[in-house]
Amino acid sequence: MAQAARQLTGEAQRRLLRDGRIKPRGLMPDCSNYTYLAQVSGLNGAQTLAVYKPAQGETPLDDFPDGTLGKREVAAYLVSAALGWNVVPLTVYRDDGPHGPGSLQQFIVADLREHYFSLMPARASTFRAMAAFDVIVNNADRKSGHCLLDAEGQIWGVDNGLTFHPLPKLRTVIWEFGGEEIAANLRQDAERLAGELLAARGWVKDLRALITGPEIRALAQRARRVAETGRYPEPSSRWAYPWPLI
Repeated sequence: MAQAARQLTGEAQRRLLRDGRIKPRGLMPDCSNYTYLAQVSGLNGAQTLAVYKPAQGETPLDDFPDGTLGKREVAAYLVSAALGWNVVPLTVYRDDGPHGPGSLQQFIVADLREHYFSLMPARASTFRAMAAFDVIVNNADRKSGHCLLDAEGQIWGVDNGLTFHPLPKLRTVIWEFGGEEIAANLRQDAERLAGELLAARGWVKDLRALITGPEIRALAQRARRVAETGRYPEPSSRWAYPWPLI
């Protein structure tokens, strides 16, 4: 089934996740929220695996509004796609999930022996883009195990629910680049993103259904800051590191 899913075009995969029948196969282990491995089936017989996170299965948090993490997962995908960096797997929001509304993300068949700490420094260029992405979306939970290596050698960043808070929340294991200059092409993409957010057209209309106006304005400010200051931040305290690290 995984191989068949890989043969789908991007648009076919999007339609399948958006419209297909979701059948949970079971809870995924070691997750703080209810997270299901699901089979998604289309009317034409196409099938794929996905990660389904229903809003009602989210653990309440003090600093993020209840029931919003799945929408933040989708928002992270939209920003990743708009930047053209392909950090986040295809993710959609389904109001008709079997356990209620929630996010549905393409399942990455990954080598679970690999994670951030094992892939560095050989894949440093990939992680420089992921680090810049996490600064822009204000990722409060980038653990090493959230970095997945697929069979084609691409590294994906998953578990992006703790993002887009309007206050500084960056908490990550990717601090190796602190103080370094951000590559010019990444800065240009960040500048373009800021402009698109302020224009509020196209894909930004979809983003507005997922996160609040103040969160979008803060997102635009962070993107502009990345473009203008041009350096990766450095950790300010022990709070800047997630736990567990993997």
